[in-house]
Amino acid sequence: MWELIEANKRKSLILFFSLGLTLLLLGYFFGSAYYPDGGGFIGIFFALVIWGILSLISYFSGSKILLAVSGAKEVTKEVHPQLFNVVEEMKISAGLPAMPKVYIINEAAPNAFATGIKPENSAVAVTAGLLARLNRDELQGVVAHEVSHIVNRDVMFMTFAGIMLGSIVLISEVFLRSLWFGGGRYSSKSSKSSGQGQMIVMIVAIVFAILAPILAQLLYFAISRKREYLADASAVRYTRYPEGLASALEKIANSTEELKTANKVTAPMYIANPLKQKGQKLTDLTSTHPPISERIRILREMSGGANYVNYQNAFNKIKRSNSQIIPSSGLADQTSIGLKEATVIPSSLGLNKQMKRDTGDIMMKVNQYAFIQCTCGLKIKIPPDYKKSELFCPRCGRKHSILN
Repeated sequence: MWELIEANKRKSLILFFSLGLTLLLLGYFFGSAYYPDGGGFIGIFFALVIWGILSLISYFSGSKILLAVSGAKEVTKEVHPQLFNVVEEMKISAGLPAMPKVYIINEAAPNAFATGIKPENSAVAVTAGLLARLNRDELQGVVAHEVSHIVNRDVMFMTFAGIMLGSIVLISEVFLRSLWFGGGRYSSKSSKSSGQGQMIVMIVAIVFAILAPILAQLLYFAISRKREYLADASAVRYTRYPEGLASALEKIANSTEELKTANKVTAPMYIANPLKQKGQKLTDLTSTHPPISERIRILREMSGGANYVNYQNAFNKIKRSNSQIIPSSGLADQTSIGLKEATVIPSSLGLNKQMKRDTGDIMMKVNQYAFIQCTCGLKIKIPPDYKKSELFCPRCGRKHSILN
């Protein structure tokens, strides 16, 4: 969908320059607040320097930073073969030029995101809790959704946005904390009128420091919400199975686990909003994503095929509107794409004991634990720093050799 790709590139530029302008205004007001005589231009200069540095960081290292902040660890196929097979299938189905790198986040909360400036250098990250909860069809739906973000160039937009927004929040925090601990700096030779002017500038700077991160985040969300519907539509096209993604979203929504590594900057990158109160299920009251119950209903309303037209029709029926969520080029393609037969096996929406064990095992594999299956049926888990060449089964006493 070249129309969509070009639109997302334009959105990236809009966001890039909008957040850059916000940085310049921050620099001007902060500089003027501390140094009334020409300090605003000094602040703009430093803001330009920061903008340039952040742009380079976003382009060359933005994905690495976001993955690191999220606690994601790159894994090999041996850690989770099924995940690698599903990512490879979706890479082929979507026509990606290169296999995305695969990361696992050591969290029990089910969720996933993708990142990368270019499709040739992208990554898909999923939580251990997601892998333990979902069957293959559901996992395929989630991975297809994330691969869609890569194809549509959403991840380029979100990577730039995440780094720039995080920087605006950080600079504003530094300014406000410096006022709290150090107080404002005023010119000693100021007249009464100029002193009043400087006080006004200081107040404006404080107000802007409070509002700038909020306004930047609203811009971030306003541009990004539509992308979730588009990624859902593309995922169905790749898998030909809307129920797989719908069932996965339902399980994610019913999870009560908290994603501890998520924050306001990284939240919009995930397939479902990870910011919720501890012990609570995900509700529709979120500004980072469209209502998750609505997304599920749209997917389950699809019939007759997996084409973009079929998704648009289901979208209009559920939303009771004629708004066009799919670009014209996508709707012009009337090629019939049949739906796959239902194969999802109904399972509990909650996290049962076996799922908890599976989540723990995946986390241990990510952290390079070794596993030995004893003939008595006990699975022995060996930490990576275990130095001895042998151990005894705590249940039956059988000796096992360990290859270091």
